Amino acid sequence: MEAPRILVVDDDHEIVNLIAESLEEEGYVVIKAYNGAEALELLPKSNVSLMILDIMMPDVDGLEVCRRVRNSVVTPIIILSAKDREKDKVIGLELGADDYMTKPFSVNELVARVNAHIRREKRSTSLQKNALNTYKFGNLEINKDAYEVLLNNKKVELSTREFQILVYLAENRNRVLSREQVYDAIWGNSECGDVNTVTVHIKNLRCKLDTNNEFIKTIWGIGYKFIGGVS
Repeated sequence: MEAPRILVVDDDHEIVNLIAESLEEEGYVVIKAYNGAEALELLPKSNVSLMILDIMMPDVDGLEVCRRVRNSVVTPIIILSAKDREKDKVIGLELGADDYMTKPFSVNELVARVNAHIRREKRSTSLQKNALNTYKFGNLEINKDAYEVLLNNKKVELSTREFQILVYLAENRNRVLSREQVYDAIWGNSECGDVNTVTVHIKNLRCKLDTNNEFIKTIWGIGYKFIGGVS
């Protein structure tokens, strides 16, 4: 089986080499890029399983790279940044990043997060291959087999995490789920992330397919509930 390919993007060559060396010791194939433009050029032809993306780069920064590729790339994106403000983390997550680490960071922790994301993607792929279900909730259709969502018979582009959250909520319809439950179900029961990312992904889902709150209801102080009826 071919080893997963990781794209590491940072204008600091030493950081790229340090990350690459640690990932290669884990058996990954590492592709290096030293600016956003180079990353955008490499990504379509590299078949990567995950991208590690620095924010502070000249010309095309990491956030712009994330914004440009998120709708066409479903692989996880881990953002690295010297900025530790909550606002910057939220911006990165809203643009579609799956994880966020601040510099200086532990290379061992970064590798652990990469391993965790790759494991989850493998499980998701396995579940996708075995799934045979299509759910219909009024004008919303969720095809687990095709990893596809239709709203009013038009395809809605969702990130992998957004799709997984939608399916999880739909499969637990009319049940109130806390942010922690959603996070554990999608990202795994680990300390390698931030439960606030659930809020960001729910917000993105609503913007894309539920602007009238027909399907996802917020239960204040508790969590969320999917209220669509099966048709």
